[in-house]
Amino acid sequence: MTCTPAIDAIASARRLVSFSGAGLSAPSGVATFRDTAQGHWAKHDPMDLASPVGFARDPELVMTWYAMRRREMAAATPNAGHRALAAHPTMVHITQNTDDLLERAGATNVLHLHGTINAERCHGRCGWRSPIDLADPPGVQSCPGCGHHPSRPDVVWFGESLPQDIWTAAVDAIEQSDVLVVVGTSAVVHPAAGLIALARDHGASVIVVNTDASAADGLADHVLTGSADTLLPTLFPH
Repeated sequence: MTCTPAIDAIASARRLVSFSGAGLSAPSGVATFRDTAQGHWAKHDPMDLASPVGFARDPELVMTWYAMRRREMAAATPNAGHRALAAHPTMVHITQNTDDLLERAGATNVLHLHGTINAERCHGRCGWRSPIDLADPPGVQSCPGCGHHPSRPDVVWFGESLPQDIWTAAVDAIEQSDVLVVVGTSAVVHPAAGLIALARDHGASVIVVNTDASAADGLADHVLTGSADTLLPTLFPH
């Protein structure tokens, strides 16, 4: 495996976009959901923890679980992969991750397709939203904005739509890109995964960085196998 053609494609790009999943943050110690041995899906039914139905049935379980996730993310630090991406100030970063490690690495143009775990919002969508301290997360509480509905993590759960403004911005960035770097995603969660095919349809070169084969490989011009914190610094040399 050689990275040289991918490095050349990135070096000549005018509009770089990254599309990242859990594999980008895994080297920072943020557990992935789809790892059957160690991931969070191995310990819990995802519909109990990440769906409106699960929240209505047992909000205490959901908020206790998210408190664990939030403390885990508070203890994590950006890895070399985050820093390599963040070093390019004009690059647009589309991510399925709900952590803020790209921002902590210095990235400024980050689009969180699935929301962000470091904020709370009203479950009834009264408009209230507030950042929280990841190291000291809230438990079950009423929305401070309306007082009628519970507050909840500002993330997208199963059965919910992606935030329209973020999705529109992501599609615009993809359609204007000439190189898309796909990092650490299984590329099976839709509609987000459809952005990879959209990039190809608009003429972008697609570079995939992942530890395992993924559904994105068939759309890629270059497939690089390995950890994001090892490979991304080689693709984006300073």
